[in-house]
Amino acid sequence: MEQSSALRFGEVPETRLDEALALSYLAFLETPENDERKHHYETLRECARVGAYDGDRLVGLMATYDFTLSLPGGELPAPGLTFVSVAPTHRRRGVLSGMMAELYRRFGAAGTPLACLWASEDAIYGRYGFGTGTRGLTVEINSSRPLALRIAPDERPLRLVDPADVPALLGPYYERTRAVRAGRTARTERWWREEWMVEKDPEDDDMSPPRIVALGEPLAGYVIYRTKSGGHGPGSVHIGELEADTPAVAAALWRYLAGIDLSHKVTAWARPLDDPLLHFCADRDQVRVTGEETGLRVRLVDVGAALRARSWAADVDVVLDVRDAHVPANAGRHRLSVRQGTATYEPTDAPADLVLDVRELGSGYLGTIPLRELARAGLVTEHTPGAAASLDTALRTDLAPFTVDDF
Repeated sequence: MEQSSALRFGEVPETRLDEALALSYLAFLETPENDERKHHYETLRECARVGAYDGDRLVGLMATYDFTLSLPGGELPAPGLTFVSVAPTHRRRGVLSGMMAELYRRFGAAGTPLACLWASEDAIYGRYGFGTGTRGLTVEINSSRPLALRIAPDERPLRLVDPADVPALLGPYYERTRAVRAGRTARTERWWREEWMVEKDPEDDDMSPPRIVALGEPLAGYVIYRTKSGGHGPGSVHIGELEADTPAVAAALWRYLAGIDLSHKVTAWARPLDDPLLHFCADRDQVRVTGEETGLRVRLVDVGAALRARSWAADVDVVLDVRDAHVPANAGRHRLSVRQGTATYEPTDAPADLVLDVRELGSGYLGTIPLRELARAGLVTEHTPGAAASLDTALRTDLAPFTVDDF
Protein backbone atom coordinates (compact mmCIF):
# COMPACT_ATOMS: atom_id res chain seq x y z
CA MET A 1 0.00 0.00 0.00
CA GLU A 2 1.51 3.32 -1.07
CA GLN A 3 0.75 6.58 0.66
CA SER A 4 -0.66 9.18 -1.71
CA SER A 5 1.70 12.11 -2.23
CA ALA A 6 -1.31 14.44 -1.97
CA LEU A 7 -1.97 13.48 1.64
CA ARG A 8 -0.75 15.53 4.57
CA PHE A 9 -1.19 14.89 8.29
CA GLY A 10 -1.63 17.34 11.12
CA GLU A 11 -3.88 18.95 13.69
CA VAL A 12 -7.67 19.03 13.45
CA PRO A 13 -8.62 22.48 14.79
CA GLU A 14 -11.72 23.00 16.89
CA THR A 15 -13.27 24.96 14.01
CA ARG A 16 -13.44 21.69 12.02
CA LEU A 17 -15.01 19.44 14.65
CA ASP A 18 -18.35 19.32 12.83
CA GLU A 19 -16.53 18.12 9.72
CA ALA A 20 -14.60 15.59 11.80
CA LEU A 21 -17.78 14.17 13.31
CA ALA A 22 -19.41 13.97 9.89
CA LEU A 23 -16.43 11.93 8.68
CA SER A 24 -16.66 9.62 11.70
CA TYR A 25 -20.39 9.04 11.19
CA LEU A 26 -19.78 8.35 7.51
CA ALA A 27 -17.10 5.78 8.30
CA PHE A 28 -19.12 4.04 11.03
CA LEU A 29 -22.51 4.21 9.24
CA GLU A 30 -24.05 6.18 12.12
CA THR A 31 -26.77 8.82 12.36
CA PRO A 32 -26.85 9.80 16.03
CA GLU A 33 -29.61 11.78 17.71
CA ASN A 34 -28.93 15.33 18.86
CA ASP A 35 -28.05 14.47 22.48
CA GLU A 36 -25.60 11.77 21.43
CA ARG A 37 -24.06 14.01 18.79
CA LYS A 38 -23.59 16.76 21.39
CA HIS A 39 -21.83 14.25 23.65
CA HIS A 40 -19.56 13.17 20.80
CA TYR A 41 -18.76 16.78 19.99
CA GLU A 42 -17.76 17.61 23.57
CA THR A 43 -15.74 14.41 23.85
CA LEU A 44 -13.86 15.06 20.62
CA ARG A 45 -13.25 18.67 21.63
CA GLU A 46 -11.41 17.48 24.76
CA CYS A 47 -9.32 14.90 22.87
CA ALA A 48 -6.00 15.44 21.10
CA ARG A 49 -6.70 15.08 17.36
CA VAL A 50 -4.81 14.02 14.23
CA GLY A 51 -6.26 14.50 10.77
CA ALA A 52 -5.41 13.34 7.27
CA TYR A 53 -6.02 15.90 4.52
CA ASP A 54 -6.33 15.51 0.78
CA GLY A 55 -5.85 19.11 -0.25
CA ASP A 56 -8.07 20.93 2.24
CA ARG A 57 -10.51 18.05 2.63
CA LEU A 58 -10.45 16.04 5.85
CA VAL A 59 -10.30 12.36 4.84
CA GLY A 60 -9.01 10.77 8.05
CA LEU A 61 -9.43 11.29 11.78
CA MET A 62 -7.80 9.91 14.90
CA ALA A 63 -8.19 11.20 18.45
CA THR A 64 -6.81 10.25 21.86
CA TYR A 65 -8.31 10.38 25.32
CA ASP A 66 -6.06 11.63 28.11
CA PHE A 67 -5.98 8.36 30.08
CA THR A 68 -3.91 7.07 32.97
CA LEU A 69 -3.51 3.28 33.09
CA SER A 70 -2.86 1.13 36.14
CA LEU A 71 0.25 -1.06 35.90
CA PRO A 72 1.66 -3.70 38.21
CA GLY A 73 2.93 -1.53 41.04
CA GLY A 74 2.06 1.86 39.56
CA GLU A 75 0.51 3.74 36.68
CA LEU A 76 1.47 5.62 33.53
CA PRO A 77 -0.15 8.05 31.11
CA ALA A 78 -1.57 5.98 28.25
CA PRO A 79 -3.50 7.93 25.61
CA GLY A 80 -6.51 5.97 24.37
CA LEU A 81 -7.16 5.95 20.63
CA THR A 82 -10.70 6.71 19.52
CA PHE A 83 -12.72 8.17 16.61
CA VAL A 84 -10.39 6.37 14.16
CA SER A 85 -12.04 7.03 10.79
CA VAL A 86 -11.05 6.95 7.13
CA ALA A 87 -13.27 8.28 4.35
CA PRO A 88 -14.54 5.38 2.20
CA THR A 89 -13.16 7.21 -0.87
CA HIS A 90 -9.63 7.03 0.59
CA ARG A 91 -9.31 3.45 1.82
CA ARG A 92 -6.03 1.64 1.07
CA ARG A 93 -4.22 4.88 0.32
CA GLY A 94 -2.07 5.03 3.46
CA VAL A 95 -4.40 7.28 5.46
CA LEU A 96 -4.36 5.19 8.65
CA SER A 97 -0.61 4.51 8.37
CA GLY A 98 0.09 8.21 7.98
CA MET A 99 -2.05 9.14 10.99
CA MET A 100 -0.39 6.45 13.12
CA ALA A 101 3.05 7.74 12.10
CA GLU A 102 2.05 11.27 13.09
CA LEU A 103 0.67 10.00 16.39
CA TYR A 104 3.85 8.07 17.19
CA ARG A 105 5.90 11.16 16.28
CA ARG A 106 3.89 13.19 18.79
CA PHE A 107 4.19 10.51 21.45
CA GLY A 108 7.95 10.41 20.95
CA ALA A 109 8.24 14.18 21.27
CA ALA A 110 6.14 14.16 24.45
CA GLY A 111 7.93 11.17 26.01
CA THR A 112 4.72 9.10 26.08
CA PRO A 113 5.61 5.49 26.98
CA LEU A 114 2.26 3.74 26.37
CA ALA A 115 -0.86 3.97 24.24
CA CYS A 116 -4.02 1.89 24.31
CA LEU A 117 -7.24 1.24 22.46
CA TRP A 118 -10.34 -0.84 23.05
CA ALA A 119 -10.68 -4.14 21.24
CA SER A 120 -11.07 -3.63 17.53
CA GLU A 121 -9.84 -5.41 14.46
CA ASP A 122 -6.75 -7.33 15.48
CA ALA A 123 -5.54 -7.66 11.90
CA ILE A 124 -5.40 -3.87 11.63
CA TYR A 125 -4.00 -2.67 14.94
CA GLY A 126 -1.66 -5.59 15.47
CA ARG A 127 0.24 -4.32 12.43
CA TYR A 128 0.92 -1.10 14.32
CA GLY A 129 2.34 -2.86 17.39
CA PHE A 130 -0.72 -3.16 19.65
CA GLY A 131 -0.73 -6.30 21.78
CA THR A 132 -3.35 -7.88 24.01
CA GLY A 133 -3.49 -5.85 27.21
CA THR A 134 -6.52 -7.40 28.91
CA ARG A 135 -8.92 -10.28 28.36
CA GLY A 136 -12.49 -10.59 29.62
CA LEU A 137 -15.20 -13.21 30.02
CA THR A 138 -18.90 -13.04 29.27
CA VAL A 139 -20.75 -14.78 32.08
CA GLU A 140 -24.40 -15.83 32.15
CA ILE A 141 -26.38 -16.92 35.22
CA ASN A 142 -29.63 -18.88 35.06
CA SER A 143 -31.60 -16.94 37.68
CA SER A 144 -34.83 -18.87 37.33
CA ARG A 145 -33.82 -20.36 40.68
CA PRO A 146 -31.81 -18.98 43.62
CA LEU A 147 -28.07 -18.72 43.01
CA ALA A 148 -26.33 -21.69 44.61
CA LEU A 149 -23.19 -20.67 46.52
CA ARG A 150 -20.39 -22.52 48.29
CA ILE A 151 -19.59 -19.61 50.63
CA ALA A 152 -21.70 -17.48 52.97
CA PRO A 153 -22.57 -14.05 51.50
CA ASP A 154 -21.90 -10.88 53.46
CA GLU A 155 -25.19 -10.18 55.23
CA ARG A 156 -24.80 -6.44 55.68
CA PRO A 157 -27.70 -4.52 54.11
CA LEU A 158 -27.67 -3.42 50.48
CA ARG A 159 -28.76 0.04 49.44
CA LEU A 160 -29.76 1.69 46.18
CA VAL A 161 -27.59 4.66 45.18
CA ASP A 162 -28.86 7.74 43.36
CA PRO A 163 -26.95 8.08 40.05
CA ALA A 164 -26.22 11.70 40.95
CA ASP A 165 -24.24 10.48 43.97
CA VAL A 166 -22.18 7.92 42.08
CA PRO A 167 -19.02 9.97 41.31
CA ALA A 168 -18.63 11.04 44.94
CA LEU A 169 -19.45 7.63 46.44
CA LEU A 170 -18.03 5.14 43.96
CA GLY A 171 -15.22 7.27 42.54
CA PRO A 172 -12.81 7.01 45.51
CA TYR A 173 -13.57 3.31 45.93
CA TYR A 174 -12.93 2.62 42.25
CA GLU A 175 -9.66 4.54 42.33
CA ARG A 176 -8.48 2.48 45.30
CA THR A 177 -9.41 -0.85 43.75
CA ARG A 178 -8.14 0.23 40.32
CA ALA A 179 -4.60 0.25 41.63
CA VAL A 180 -4.86 -3.41 42.67
CA ARG A 181 -5.40 -4.73 39.13
CA ALA A 182 -3.43 -3.75 36.02
CA GLY A 183 -5.08 -2.48 32.87
CA ARG A 184 -7.66 -0.10 34.37
CA THR A 185 -8.07 3.53 33.39
CA ALA A 186 -8.65 6.37 35.83
CA ARG A 187 -12.13 7.91 35.67
CA THR A 188 -12.99 11.58 35.84
CA GLU A 189 -16.31 12.83 37.21
CA ARG A 190 -17.34 13.54 33.64
CA TRP A 191 -16.54 9.95 32.64
CA TRP A 192 -18.69 8.63 35.48
CA ARG A 193 -21.62 10.84 34.51
CA GLU A 194 -21.49 10.63 30.73
CA GLU A 195 -20.23 7.09 30.20
CA TRP A 196 -21.57 5.15 33.18
CA MET A 197 -24.62 7.08 34.36
CA VAL A 198 -26.11 7.97 30.96
CA GLU A 199 -29.82 7.24 31.19
CA LYS A 200 -30.26 5.56 27.81
CA ASP A 201 -28.11 2.56 27.03
CA PRO A 202 -26.25 3.38 23.78
CA GLU A 203 -26.58 -0.20 22.51
CA ASP A 204 -30.17 -1.01 23.45
CA ASP A 205 -33.06 1.43 23.81
CA ASP A 206 -35.10 -1.17 25.69
CA MET A 207 -32.71 -1.23 28.64
CA SER A 208 -33.58 0.53 31.88
CA PRO A 209 -31.54 3.46 33.20
CA PRO A 210 -28.52 2.36 35.27
CA ARG A 211 -29.24 0.92 38.69
CA ILE A 212 -26.58 1.10 41.40
CA VAL A 213 -26.51 -1.04 44.53
CA ALA A 214 -23.86 -0.66 47.23
CA LEU A 215 -22.91 -2.76 50.24
CA GLY A 216 -21.18 -1.70 53.44
CA GLU A 217 -20.40 1.42 55.44
CA PRO A 218 -17.70 2.28 54.55
CA LEU A 219 -18.28 1.03 51.04
CA ALA A 220 -17.15 -2.58 50.54
CA GLY A 221 -18.57 -3.25 47.10
CA TYR A 222 -21.05 -2.16 44.46
CA VAL A 223 -22.73 -3.20 41.23
CA ILE A 224 -23.94 -1.13 38.28
CA TYR A 225 -26.56 -2.86 36.15
CA ARG A 226 -29.53 -2.36 33.84
CA THR A 227 -32.67 -4.44 33.42
CA LYS A 228 -34.69 -5.38 30.37
CA SER A 229 -38.32 -6.40 30.36
CA GLY A 230 -39.21 -9.66 28.72
CA GLY A 231 -42.66 -8.43 27.77
CA HIS A 232 -45.01 -11.27 28.66
CA GLY A 233 -42.07 -13.48 29.64
CA PRO A 234 -39.20 -13.20 32.12
CA GLY A 235 -36.82 -10.26 31.83
CA SER A 236 -33.06 -10.07 32.16
CA VAL A 237 -30.39 -8.28 34.20
CA HIS A 238 -27.26 -6.89 32.50
CA ILE A 239 -24.16 -6.13 34.56
CA GLY A 240 -21.94 -3.18 33.70
CA GLU A 241 -19.54 -3.45 36.64
CA LEU A 242 -19.28 -5.34 39.91
CA GLU A 243 -16.54 -4.60 42.44
CA ALA A 244 -16.08 -6.18 45.86
CA ASP A 245 -13.50 -6.13 48.63
CA THR A 246 -14.04 -9.78 49.58
CA PRO A 247 -15.55 -12.94 48.08
CA ALA A 248 -18.37 -12.69 50.64
CA VAL A 249 -19.26 -9.18 49.42
CA ALA A 250 -19.17 -10.38 45.81
CA ALA A 251 -21.40 -13.33 46.73
CA ALA A 252 -23.94 -10.98 48.31
CA LEU A 253 -24.06 -8.81 45.19
CA TRP A 254 -24.38 -11.78 42.81
CA ARG A 255 -27.11 -13.29 45.01
CA TYR A 256 -28.99 -10.00 44.88
CA LEU A 257 -28.73 -9.80 41.08
CA ALA A 258 -29.88 -13.39 40.61
CA GLY A 259 -32.84 -12.74 42.91
CA ILE A 260 -34.34 -9.74 41.08
CA ASP A 261 -38.02 -10.42 40.49
CA LEU A 262 -39.40 -11.06 36.98
CA SER A 263 -35.99 -11.96 35.57
CA HIS A 264 -34.58 -15.37 34.70
CA LYS A 265 -31.14 -14.44 33.35
CA VAL A 266 -28.18 -12.37 34.52
CA THR A 267 -25.52 -11.47 31.95
CA ALA A 268 -22.16 -9.85 32.65
CA TRP A 269 -20.56 -8.86 29.35
CA ALA A 270 -17.06 -8.39 30.77
CA ARG A 271 -15.59 -10.10 33.83
CA PRO A 272 -11.93 -10.81 34.71
CA LEU A 273 -10.50 -14.19 33.82
CA ASP A 274 -9.98 -14.91 37.53
CA ASP A 275 -13.46 -13.87 38.71
CA PRO A 276 -14.02 -15.67 42.05
CA LEU A 277 -17.68 -16.20 41.11
CA LEU A 278 -16.54 -19.07 38.91
CA HIS A 279 -15.16 -20.85 41.98
CA PHE A 280 -17.64 -20.01 44.73
CA CYS A 281 -20.75 -20.75 42.70
CA ALA A 282 -22.01 -24.23 43.60
CA ASP A 283 -23.30 -25.16 40.15
CA ARG A 284 -21.31 -24.36 37.00
CA ASP A 285 -24.31 -25.36 34.93
CA GLN A 286 -26.09 -22.39 36.51
CA VAL A 287 -23.12 -20.01 36.01
CA ARG A 288 -21.67 -20.39 32.51
CA VAL A 289 -18.85 -18.69 30.65
CA THR A 290 -20.32 -17.96 27.21
CA GLY A 291 -17.42 -16.04 25.67
CA GLU A 292 -13.89 -14.71 26.06
CA GLU A 293 -12.38 -11.81 24.15
CA THR A 294 -9.70 -9.16 24.16
CA GLY A 295 -10.59 -5.89 25.86
CA LEU A 296 -7.80 -3.34 26.02
CA ARG A 297 -4.93 -3.40 23.54
CA VAL A 298 -1.60 -1.96 24.66
CA ARG A 299 1.18 -0.37 22.61
CA LEU A 300 4.67 0.08 24.08
CA VAL A 301 5.69 3.37 22.49
CA ASP A 302 8.88 3.64 24.58
CA VAL A 303 9.77 0.07 25.53
CA GLY A 304 12.46 1.00 28.02
CA ALA A 305 10.38 3.59 29.88
CA ALA A 306 7.41 1.22 30.02
CA LEU A 307 9.46 -1.66 31.40
CA ARG A 308 11.16 0.51 34.01
CA ALA A 309 7.80 1.88 35.22
CA ARG A 310 6.17 -1.38 36.31
CA SER A 311 6.92 -3.62 39.29
CA TRP A 312 8.30 -7.13 38.94
CA ALA A 313 7.51 -10.44 40.61
CA ALA A 314 11.06 -11.83 40.32
CA ASP A 315 14.57 -10.95 39.23
CA VAL A 316 15.49 -11.61 35.62
CA ASP A 317 18.36 -10.95 33.25
CA VAL A 318 17.56 -11.37 29.56
CA VAL A 319 18.62 -9.85 26.24
CA LEU A 320 15.66 -8.91 24.06
CA ASP A 321 15.91 -8.33 20.33
CA VAL A 322 12.78 -6.24 19.71
CA ARG A 323 11.36 -5.65 16.25
CA ASP A 324 9.37 -2.45 15.75
CA ALA A 325 8.60 -1.31 12.22
CA HIS A 326 6.89 1.92 13.34
CA VAL A 327 9.03 3.24 16.22
CA PRO A 328 12.66 2.59 15.21
CA ALA A 329 13.99 3.77 18.58
CA ASN A 330 12.52 0.60 20.14
CA ALA A 331 14.21 -1.78 17.73
CA GLY A 332 17.38 -3.73 18.42
CA ARG A 333 18.99 -5.68 21.25
CA HIS A 334 18.64 -4.48 24.83
CA ARG A 335 19.46 -6.13 28.14
CA LEU A 336 16.56 -6.16 30.57
CA SER A 337 17.89 -6.64 34.07
CA VAL A 338 15.64 -6.69 37.12
CA ARG A 339 17.21 -6.73 40.57
CA GLN A 340 15.17 -6.38 43.77
CA GLY A 341 12.23 -4.93 41.88
CA THR A 342 14.18 -2.30 39.91
CA ALA A 343 14.54 -2.69 36.14
CA THR A 344 17.24 -1.40 33.81
CA TYR A 345 16.99 -1.61 30.03
CA GLU A 346 20.14 -0.79 28.08
CA PRO A 347 21.42 -1.35 24.52
CA THR A 348 23.80 -4.30 24.18
CA ASP A 349 25.83 -6.22 21.62
CA ALA A 350 25.30 -9.47 23.52
CA PRO A 351 23.47 -12.31 21.73
CA ALA A 352 19.68 -12.23 22.04
CA ASP A 353 17.92 -14.60 24.40
CA LEU A 354 14.53 -13.75 22.91
CA VAL A 355 13.55 -12.22 19.56
CA LEU A 356 10.07 -10.76 19.41
CA ASP A 357 7.95 -8.05 17.89
CA VAL A 358 6.86 -5.13 20.05
CA ARG A 359 3.30 -6.45 19.67
CA GLU A 360 4.17 -9.66 21.52
CA LEU A 361 6.07 -7.74 24.19
CA GLY A 362 2.94 -5.62 24.66
CA SER A 363 0.85 -8.75 25.11
CA GLY A 364 3.13 -9.89 27.93
CA TYR A 365 3.69 -6.46 29.46
CA LEU A 366 0.77 -6.45 31.92
CA GLY A 367 1.03 -10.19 32.48
CA THR A 368 -1.88 -11.12 30.20
CA ILE A 369 -0.35 -13.61 27.75
CA PRO A 370 2.71 -15.66 28.79
CA LEU A 371 5.60 -15.21 26.35
CA ARG A 372 6.30 -18.93 26.47
CA GLU A 373 2.86 -19.48 24.90
CA LEU A 374 3.74 -17.02 22.16
CA ALA A 375 7.03 -18.87 21.70
CA ARG A 376 5.15 -22.14 21.27
CA ALA A 377 2.99 -20.38 18.68
CA GLY A 378 6.08 -19.35 16.72
CA LEU A 379 5.66 -15.64 17.48
CA VAL A 380 8.63 -15.37 19.87
CA THR A 381 12.00 -16.95 19.05
CA GLU A 382 13.79 -18.35 22.10
CA HIS A 383 17.54 -18.66 21.58
CA THR A 384 18.25 -19.42 25.24
CA PRO A 385 16.13 -22.28 26.61
CA GLY A 386 14.01 -21.13 29.55
CA ALA A 387 14.37 -17.41 28.78
CA ALA A 388 10.67 -16.95 28.01
CA ALA A 389 9.64 -18.77 31.19
CA SER A 390 12.04 -16.67 33.28
CA LEU A 391 10.64 -13.45 31.85
CA ASP A 392 7.08 -14.69 32.40
CA THR A 393 7.87 -15.32 36.07
CA ALA A 394 9.11 -11.75 36.43
CA LEU A 395 6.08 -10.32 34.60
CA ARG A 396 3.55 -12.33 36.62
CA THR A 397 0.78 -10.50 38.49
CA ASP A 398 -1.40 -11.74 41.35
CA LEU A 399 -4.60 -10.65 39.60
CA ALA A 400 -5.40 -10.99 35.92
CA PRO A 401 -5.22 -7.65 34.08
CA PHE A 402 -8.74 -6.43 33.32
CA THR A 403 -10.81 -3.40 32.43
CA VAL A 404 -14.47 -2.88 31.71
CA ASP A 405 -14.16 0.69 30.37
CA ASP A 406 -14.57 0.49 26.62
CA PHE A 407 -14.09 3.47 24.37
